[in-house]
Amino acid sequence: MDEDMKKQVAVFRFRVIADFVDGTTLSRGETKKLMREKCDRQWQIPGSGRSRISKSVIKEWLVRYKRSGNNLEALYPKGRSDRGETRAIDDDTALGLIKLREELPAITLPTLLREAKERKIVLPGREVAYSTLYRFLTAKGLADRPDSAPKDRRKFEAEHPNDLCQSDVMHGPMVLVDGKQKKTYLIGFIDDMTRLIPHAEFYLHERLECFLDAFRKALLMRGLPKKLYVDNGPAFRSHHLEHICASLGIQLIHAKPYQPEGKGKIERWHRTVREGFLATLKPTDLAGLNEKFSAWIAEYHERPHSGTGVSPIRRFSQNIECVRPAPKDMEDHFRKPAKRTVAKDRTFTIQGRMYEAPVDLVKKQIRLLYHEHDPARVEMRLGEKTYGFAKIVDLHVNCRVKRETSPSASEAKEKYKGGNLFMKKAHEEGGA
Repeated sequence: MDEDMKKQVAVFRFRVIADFVDGTTLSRGETKKLMREKCDRQWQIPGSGRSRISKSVIKEWLVRYKRSGNNLEALYPKGRSDRGETRAIDDDTALGLIKLREELPAITLPTLLREAKERKIVLPGREVAYSTLYRFLTAKGLADRPDSAPKDRRKFEAEHPNDLCQSDVMHGPMVLVDGKQKKTYLIGFIDDMTRLIPHAEFYLHERLECFLDAFRKALLMRGLPKKLYVDNGPAFRSHHLEHICASLGIQLIHAKPYQPEGKGKIERWHRTVREGFLATLKPTDLAGLNEKFSAWIAEYHERPHSGTGVSPIRRFSQNIECVRPAPKDMEDHFRKPAKRTVAKDRTFTIQGRMYEAPVDLVKKQIRLLYHEHDPARVEMRLGEKTYGFAKIVDLHVNCRVKRETSPSASEAKEKYKGGNLFMKKAHEEGGA
């Protein structure tokens, strides 16, 4: 950190503690209230991506400032005098670990740590954490195994709009919901070629239904991408999401675990959101948060992007002919699939509700397509044929409805009648 940045940090810290050292006498209650306000407030901290300051940190700044005789330099960031050195490993242990690594260069670090304990290089009663060992050997250039060659990573960009869309979830600010503070999650999408945001919205959860809601809005707003690149979270691994993408002709691609570099554009945009939107945000509710965020995205779309030199909306509109519009029946593609076997009484159950199917489907396994929020529209399918929407069973009405007679039962009844007439006629002729 250069001298100019250190000065900015010191001035910022003084601004935070100024109310406590300006000579004003505060009561204990006033001090607590003021401290709580400073901890709850969102700050734009120089040289940091954080936006909040804890009570213990503010107290530490106060102590340092007062002990120095109100000297601003006491608030300068302190660098470690032993930077680059590992304090948890003494000199003898360090030499032993280096020799062991040189002797066994191909083993993993957890195995190396176990071997060091067995050979008493790390003495009993002394703990060396894996993270400590990793930092120590990294500083010595001994952390990587000989076979761990650098990965071939290359910067890329899609050729056309909607060729590739990246999506991820970012932890958002706290909002007031029913008198309580609740955490939000930003679910967003970014077009790889243009850096345009098809849709982004803050939700109170990061569950699948929230992601699908944002995904549906993105498709309606900007059309269908050819590929959707996502993380490995539970929502992204859902069979329902895979079904939706396949139904719409979208290839679903998952990033490799522990390799976030592939989603670099959405990660970089998250940083822009933190620094350009959240850093100056004032407390609000969820609706207010999303309203302000939509206005901010509109401004973002009009600004020239540092990576392309062109505004996202202009670059997108210049290649608008490449965009596939969302189909008119897109809501049907978002229906949830399920399989059920129709019982002898023509019923099946889904979402805790009992439905009635046609007689033709008795004892057959059918495929259902439905929206969880719309229980009246559960479509029944057998193979490629649709049997329309199932009816919710009303037991009282069924008590009064005359049962349908199956074709086989009608034939048997007619045959039985014919047999009785023949026997009756034969008996009469015999008696004559």
